[in-house]
Amino acid sequence: MTYKEAITYGTDKLSGAGIAEAAIDAWLLLEHRTGLSRSAYFLHGAEEMPQEQWEIYHADIERRSRRIPLQHITGVQEFMGLTFRVNEHVLIPRQDTECLVEEAMQYLQSECEVLDMCTGSGCIIVSLAEEAKKNKLKNAVFTGVDLSREALDVAEENAKNLNAEVSFLQSDLFENVKGTFDMIVSNPPYIRTDVIEGLQAEVKLHDPFIALDGKADGLYFYRGIVNESRRYLKAKGRLLFEIGCDQGKAVSELMEKAGFSDIVVKKDLAGLDRVVIGVYNC
Repeated sequence: MTYKEAITYGTDKLSGAGIAEAAIDAWLLLEHRTGLSRSAYFLHGAEEMPQEQWEIYHADIERRSRRIPLQHITGVQEFMGLTFRVNEHVLIPRQDTECLVEEAMQYLQSECEVLDMCTGSGCIIVSLAEEAKKNKLKNAVFTGVDLSREALDVAEENAKNLNAEVSFLQSDLFENVKGTFDMIVSNPPYIRTDVIEGLQAEVKLHDPFIALDGKADGLYFYRGIVNESRRYLKAKGRLLFEIGCDQGKAVSELMEKAGFSDIVVKKDLAGLDRVVIGVYNC
């Protein structure tokens, strides 16, 4: 089996399994297992693939054909230009969430204290800590919170791998949180329970259910975080959420009723509502 034949096999197998981006995934799995760059592949594609590599690649293709997410096979996902470790215990970082990080970056400053509620893989808070480090913001403090100990293990490893100064805390929302913050960011579970069954198999079967389920109306965690965050925000502190594309109005109203002002809804690159920001006037 040559490298070119392996790619053809992988693409055909994944296409037959209904994988939308079969050719891309077949290539990414080959690149992951062989280390071949595109240019090296064009030079050596006709060469025979070592048997050991072929066997591992074949197993990867089989797993992907069963709708196991590509990132669970490779163990990594790129986010904000950084490489994060992921597994079945955390939500795979998505490009939509970069919108939340980019908005939060505008409010970073020296000595600011930032809390990431429902941190998962830590991709949000680690990215913010890295941005602060890059801009030499002194004495900024970053904390990630999650209910899942397994998720926190992943987040802590990501912070360590990226040399990011972030503390992590296991807590059911704010139960174990102490102190106040200049900014609270969150990408909480926001999918309605009755919608989850209709999601792609990669999501409904392999992303953690607790990271998806926003209960009956998808707003359960927004209510809790909005109401409790008022005790943990400094004067003029900001609360930033990622939201589902149809939740901008509802989340904005929750924040307004709780005493937040200057509430704005930001759109993603597709023009869909994606982030809600508000300032708390305590």
